Amino acid sequence: MKIPTTLKHKPVIVSENYENVDGRKSYNTDAKGLSLGLAQWNDRGKVDISAKVWRHTGDKWSRQSEELPMHRVLDLAILICRTTLYFQEAYRFPKLYDPDNTLIDRIGLQGDAMSVSVCEENAMIDEDIKLFSQVLSTDGEIIGERLRVLSRLLKEMGY
Repeated sequence: MKIPTTLKHKPVIVSENYENVDGRKSYNTDAKGLSLGLAQWNDRGKVDISAKVWRHTGDKWSRQSEELPMHRVLDLAILICRTTLYFQEAYRFPKLYDPDNTLIDRIGLQGDAMSVSVCEENAMIDEDIKLFSQVLSTDGEIIGERLRVLSRLLKEMGY
């Protein structure tokens, strides 16, 4: 299925077969494609690039398609990596976290730091963190494959 090029987001680089590799939903997902292109929120004279997940309901392109600035995509990748690293050692805590110290890390970015914490505002955190850990473990092969590809590409780029 071809990603539309007549909408506000203007695709430049596309993956039009994303539905074949969308994790556990492969071949059975509404996420049909990914694109990097010119952002839909561009103002006159100012151009940003963004990443977009294109969703299709079966009848039409969905309004739930997501467009993210590229730095946010990378911030999400950083958050995923740090979270995955955290859960490799979380078994040491009876609740998979320390209720007295929910801060996992502060990752320096742009002269400040992105805080990574267990969400203590979640009233069901004790149950939800166990479910999260179980799914992370179940999806370990899918996530690990992508992290290995990301690591290889970063090394090839000199990072």
